[in-house]
Amino acid sequence: MTRPDPHPPEQERPSKTRRKRDMHELQSLGESLVALRGDRLAALALPENLFEAVIEAQRITSREGRRRQLQYVGRLMREVDAAPIRAQLRAWQHDASVHTRQHHEVERWRERLLAEPQALDDLLTLRPALDAASLRTLVGDARRERADGAPPRRYRELFRTLKGALEGG
Repeated sequence: MTRPDPHPPEQERPSKTRRKRDMHELQSLGESLVALRGDRLAALALPENLFEAVIEAQRITSREGRRRQLQYVGRLMREVDAAPIRAQLRAWQHDASVHTRQHHEVERWRERLLAEPQALDDLLTLRPALDAASLRTLVGDARRERADGAPPRRYRELFRTLKGALEGG
């Protein structure tokens, strides 16, 4: 006589390796929470005990004490649904990467305008609504400023102008 399998295949428990991997992922997620600013942490609407544990981990300066507190945060993370937290952290990360990409694009245009004479025509082709005369003057002033070693006032102003033009368009 054969005994029925107490754990049918469709309801098998995850392996010990898988459970450990999941716990390490939750530990990492908890460390990400500890790294957040207070306003972002409050926006996540965490359970009170987890929120307090994260705040406490932010206050602890002792290496070993912080390590133990982070382990506690990781344990508390097992009791909450981590999917919404991960999703919000990914959204914030995406926003930051988009902002960085835009910033780098503005910097590339500024450097190109200062280095290449035909770059202004390329920019005006891309954004025809820009005021060509004021932009031409600003680029010329920034070039002179750079050549003279003067404080970079026009250089910064050019960045702000390009930022408004490229992000707004």
